[in-house]
Amino acid sequence: MTTLSVNALVGYIRDVFANDPSLAEVWVHGEVSNLKHHSSGHLYFTLKDQDAAISAVMWRSNVQRLGVDAIPANGTAVLARGAVSVYEKSGQMQLYVHSLQPVGAGLLHAQFEAIRQGLADEGLFDPSRKRDLPPLPHRIGIATSPQAAAYQDMLNVLRRRYPLAQVLLAPCIVQGEQAPASICAALHTLYANDVDVIILARGGGSLEDLWAFNDEQIARTIFASPVPVVTGVGHETDTTIVDYVADVRAPTPSAAAELVAPDVQALLGQIGGYRTTLDLLIESYLTNTNAAIVQINRSLHRYHPTSRIATTRQQVDELLQRADRATEAAQERKRMYFISLRARLHALSPHATLQRGYALLHAAESGALISTSAAVQSGDALQITLHDGTLHVEVQQVQAAPSQPKGDRR
Repeated sequence: MTTLSVNALVGYIRDVFANDPSLAEVWVHGEVSNLKHHSSGHLYFTLKDQDAAISAVMWRSNVQRLGVDAIPANGTAVLARGAVSVYEKSGQMQLYVHSLQPVGAGLLHAQFEAIRQGLADEGLFDPSRKRDLPPLPHRIGIATSPQAAAYQDMLNVLRRRYPLAQVLLAPCIVQGEQAPASICAALHTLYANDVDVIILARGGGSLEDLWAFNDEQIARTIFASPVPVVTGVGHETDTTIVDYVADVRAPTPSAAAELVAPDVQALLGQIGGYRTTLDLLIESYLTNTNAAIVQINRSLHRYHPTSRIATTRQQVDELLQRADRATEAAQERKRMYFISLRARLHALSPHATLQRGYALLHAAESGALISTSAAVQSGDALQITLHDGTLHVEVQQVQAAPSQPKGDRR
């Protein structure tokens, strides 16, 4: 029986590894853990999967070729190329790594960072170019899939908060290889239709599902937008390249609609607040003016000599005239302001909508509101409400409107 020293045994094992061609250059897929970037420049870490782990080292020269920015974080899935050998001092088997590259989500993350950094260097994310959203948008553009639940969610929010705005949909593909070109085309369609603000949105999904929104061409198209762009892609934890370049990033599609559409009820409340403030200002002005007049009258009694009476009386008359003119001017401004408020409120009223040619249609028997031709049959009795009266009619024929092609205004 041969007796070996520890050094001889470890050396023998090392030679076995060195002479095995299959271990001289291996590709190993695993997850990085226990990562340590030593002050010497070497990289020490463990490469593991669910069932096993192996210590790994990457010498400084190889780390420099990899680049500091490309050093994977703990938990990153990588593909390592290297050779298997034994570290003599500990007798531990190690993988001596020559190169590393991320795989799966790690690879996508690396690509994301490369795109993000490149566009940031070009100034596409510059905060100084971000635009404010219009306070009262007349036309709101939406680029998304019309079949997505996110589209209906946004429509519901817009109709509830600000029904005065016209919504224009530019349908597009939001997932897959064809999505970037489709999204860019939809954005250009909205640019050409004179919208005031644009929402680019889709619902949640995996990193791969949302990958189209990391496309460089979409980012450049948004950067060139003539109007503010709001993104609502995925959920709150999802961040894509378009979120960086957009004027405003919303956590969800519904939140994007909330940001774009003002609350009409809040606007009416604000107008009421202005009216109250104006009333208080006018009342305060009149009170101060009357107090000044009282003080002047007291001064007249204090300075009784006849020589001052005429001068003081003239001053009082002038002040009274100025007060009258100021009061009249304030009342006129108040009257004009109330006229303006009345016109605004009238424009928002249902009666004003009827005066513009619209009508309300109800079933004569049940009083139910009719909003679709599918709810009516020939022979039904209907009641039509106009701005100046009511018509009672009987349906002779029901004809549904033809389906509109995608891309039509809505």
